[in-house]
Amino acid sequence: MGESGMATGAITRGAGAPTGDGRAGEGLAAGEVSPVRLGDIVKAYDIRGVVGEQLTADVARAIGFAFAGFVSDRSPAVVIAYDMRESSPELAGAFAEGVTSAGLDVVMAGLGSTDLLYFAAGSLRLPGAMFTASHNPASYNGIKLCLAGAVPISLDTGLAQVRDHAQAILDGRPPADTAGTARTPGTVSERVMLADYARYLNSLVDLRGIRPLRVVVDAGNGMAGLTVPAVFAGLPLRTDELYFELDGTFPNHEANPLDPANLVDLQAEVIRTGADIGLAFDGDADRCFVVDERGEPVSPSAITALVATRELRRHPGATILYNLISSRAVPEIVTESGGVAVRTRVGHSFIKAEMASTGAVFGGEHSAHYYFADFFRADTGMLAALHVLSALGGQPVPLSELVASYSRYSDSGEINSTVADITGKLTQIRGWAAAHGGEIDELDGLTISLSGGRWFNMRPSNTEPLLRLNVEGPDVDAMAALRDEILGLIRA
Repeated sequence: MGESGMATGAITRGAGAPTGDGRAGEGLAAGEVSPVRLGDIVKAYDIRGVVGEQLTADVARAIGFAFAGFVSDRSPAVVIAYDMRESSPELAGAFAEGVTSAGLDVVMAGLGSTDLLYFAAGSLRLPGAMFTASHNPASYNGIKLCLAGAVPISLDTGLAQVRDHAQAILDGRPPADTAGTARTPGTVSERVMLADYARYLNSLVDLRGIRPLRVVVDAGNGMAGLTVPAVFAGLPLRTDELYFELDGTFPNHEANPLDPANLVDLQAEVIRTGADIGLAFDGDADRCFVVDERGEPVSPSAITALVATRELRRHPGATILYNLISSRAVPEIVTESGGVAVRTRVGHSFIKAEMASTGAVFGGEHSAHYYFADFFRADTGMLAALHVLSALGGQPVPLSELVASYSRYSDSGEINSTVADITGKLTQIRGWAAAHGGEIDELDGLTISLSGGRWFNMRPSNTEPLLRLNVEGPDVDAMAALRDEILGLIRA
C-alpha cells in the first residue's frame, strides 16, 4: 500500500485458502460439493450466519477471495475491521488470507465499530469488510461489505456476484476467468483508525460550548465500549458507563436497544443518577437509541426529525430521507422546515443509494440508523448522538420537553412474529386491507393507510425468519386497537 508508518508483511495462507487460481487449497475431494450454501447466509445487503456451521474460516476465506476479485479493477487493497465476538479475529484473518491470495493488499484496522469501518473505507478510499453480526446472538457472526468511499454493496449491486464466485470456490469449481491465473500475493499492514475516527466526528459537531451534561451510556458489551471513550474525551460530558467491557457473549443483555427489555438497566441508571440523557448502542455501535431524563425512550423518528431540522438549518431546502416505517411526523416536520422529504425502503444499502441519487444531506430509519452525507453517506449512531447532545446542551430545557414537538403520534414500535407462511400471510393482510378501504403500498412489504391517520407496515426481515409489524395512529387508543387487530391476524 505504501502508507507511511504502516508495518507490512506477507500473510500466511492457511489450509483451505484459495490458491492463485481461485480453488480451495485443501478440503474438497474431486467432484465433491461444499455442504455450505451461501444463499442461506448472504442477505439483501450483508452476510450473517451461525459460526462453525454456516460461517467458517473457509467460507470467510472464499468470500475474501471473491470480494477481492470483484474490486480488483478499482482498488489495490481492502480495509478490514472486526467486533468483539470471539470468532471475529479468526474470520477476519481468513478473509484477509482470501484477499491477499487474490493479489490485493489488506489494511487491518482491527477492533472497531461498523461506522469506524465506514470511516476507514471513506477516508482511505478503499473497499471494506466489517466482521460483525450486530445485535444477533453470540452464536452468529457476519460480514458487512462496502466499496471504496463506504459505498454500499447489495445483492443487486455486486453481492450476488461475490456470493456466486465464493460458492464456486467452496464447491471446487472456480469460474473459468480465474482458473490458472498466477498472482503475486498481497501484503497485510496494520492501521489503527480510532483516534482519526473520533477527531473526524468531533469536527462535524462542536460540543465545546454546550452546558455540561450528565450522560449514561449502555454499550451492551459491544463496540461502543471502545468508541465512546475516544469520541467523548475532552467534551463537557460526565459519562456513567454501563457494560463497557468488550464481551461478545453479551453477559448482561442482548445488544439490541430496540427491544425494551434491553433498555431496563439504562432507564434505571438514568433515573438513579439524575442524568440528562441515556444512550444505548447495539453490538457494532452503528445504531444509537436515546432515553430522556425521566427514563422514557425517545422514538427514533423523533430523533430523525430533530437531526433533520439541524441539518436543514445548515443546508436550507435540502433533501432528507426517511424510511417507510418512520412516523408520518418526520415528513411533516421536514416540509415545515423547508426541506424536501423523500420516503425510502428499509435497509442501509437502499438508503445510501438514495442519498447518492437525491443528494440528501441526512436520512433516518425507525430502527435508529442515521445516515449523514458528511459521513460518506454512511450510518453512524455516534454522530447522531453528538447531534442530540449538542441540541440538548445548547438550550436549557430537559430532553423530554425538547423532543415533545417532534413526537406527534403514537406508534407501536417494531413487533416481530415468527410466521410459517409469510407470503400467504401477506396475501391475507392485503385482502383485509382491501375490505377495509385501505390504501395499499408495496414499496417494502405492505404499507396500509387507513382512515383517521392510522397506518401500518408489515415486511419480512432480511436477516431473520420474521414478519415485522409497525403501527401508528393519532393517539394511543387508536394505535393499540389497530395493532391488536393486525397482530391477531398475523398470529392466527
